[in-house]
Amino acid sequence: MDYGVREPARLGRTQLLDGRRLGWAEWGPADGTPVLLCPGAATSRWLGFGGGVVDSTGIRLISVDRPGLGASDPAPGRTLTSWAADIRHLIQDRALRAPSAVGFSQGAPFALALAANGLVNAVAVVSGSDELAHPRFTYTLTPQVRDMVDAVAADPDAAEASFASFGRADTLWDLITTTSPEADRAVYTEPVFQHAFRRAMDEAFSQSPAGYARDTVLAMDRWPFDPADIAVPADLWYGQQDTSPVHSPDLGESLAQMIPTATRHLLPAVAGSLLWTHAEAVLRTLVAHVR
Repeated sequence: MDYGVREPARLGRTQLLDGRRLGWAEWGPADGTPVLLCPGAATSRWLGFGGGVVDSTGIRLISVDRPGLGASDPAPGRTLTSWAADIRHLIQDRALRAPSAVGFSQGAPFALALAANGLVNAVAVVSGSDELAHPRFTYTLTPQVRDMVDAVAADPDAAEASFASFGRADTLWDLITTTSPEADRAVYTEPVFQHAFRRAMDEAFSQSPAGYARDTVLAMDRWPFDPADIAVPADLWYGQQDTSPVHSPDLGESLAQMIPTATRHLLPAVAGSLLWTHAEAVLRTLVAHVR
């Protein structure tokens, strides 16, 4: 089965105003419609999606490593707001005209931060994490996730140190493959996909676990923006068979009600890996908003 993972067409790093560099990978035509990808937890720019779609649809897919992961320099204490500032510079420096964004899993709040800050013309959340610290989820989180949210609220620095001590590519790979439903495991362990996934994870931790730990703190904390302020089209894609405890507990239902421009796509026979199993639908729906 071909899940659309391909070698990047282009790799590079963009220098920011403070001297840090952001690493990125691209697929598709260099003059195509730009789509920024915010990858999932503990992965890096190496794992793209829609490799069999981007050329035929004229999409320039750009996956960006968050600071401290992969090829992006660290930014201790970074926030979702500072992330948006970094991407603002990347968009200007690389002349990405009218970009849109995709956020997969833990990349969702990072993509939504771009939309809330007016940096993209459309956004897609795919099997996305939600604002887990929001009161609407007080009674619906699993005990383990509730403990993580409470730890960040009580002492974010201590929580970050704890996440760093846990963060290892092998540890997280074992967690993913042992807790995912069979529909997702079939995707993740397919040999070509597994090689790409493991390489992306290995590069994510190539500097240290600090980038992963900071990402996790931001994912477990309150968001510094109001989803109600998002004014661009927002597609929320979820599979009804998704069992991940760190994805949206209600599969995007309440988030869709909070974002005035949201359309929720709930696929009944699909699990959390739909970024790769339904890449064409995600991308065609997204770019239709900006073309």
